[in-house]
Amino acid sequence: MLTDDVEAIRALIHRYAELIDLGELDDLAALFAHGTWSSPGRGTPLRGTEQVRRAYDGVILYDGTPSTKHVISNVTIEVMGDAATARSYFTVLQARPDFPLQPIIAGRYHDRFERVEGRWRFADRQIIPDLIGDLSRHLRNADL
Repeated sequence: MLTDDVEAIRALIHRYAELIDLGELDDLAALFAHGTWSSPGRGTPLRGTEQVRRAYDGVILYDGTPSTKHVISNVTIEVMGDAATARSYFTVLQARPDFPLQPIIAGRYHDRFERVEGRWRFADRQIIPDLIGDLSRHLRNADL
């Protein structure tokens, strides 16, 4: 059923945000075991869990989490059989004892998904930053 497919894909998009905010970067990278991940400042797309996990080595963790909240909005999903695309906005908020609550980056995700053996998975994610604020407490190396 189309509604179930849309909700499964939406849950996958939200799972990404949840995992990064929890600091569960290994599990986040595993979402791309069969997919690619790219961002304009990074050059060649990364493929698979190992390459994508290395992209998150620069995330600064405080007691295991990055002290962020990734807010996902404007989600548009189109399903075509066993393939789907999605576009969404993201806004990342961060706060630390010495860093007041503020948005640190906002942009768009352009995603492709594939259904394999009845389950949806990422085929490709493009992270497109549109507004960049103070990333100094979030990333060691801000190549976006």
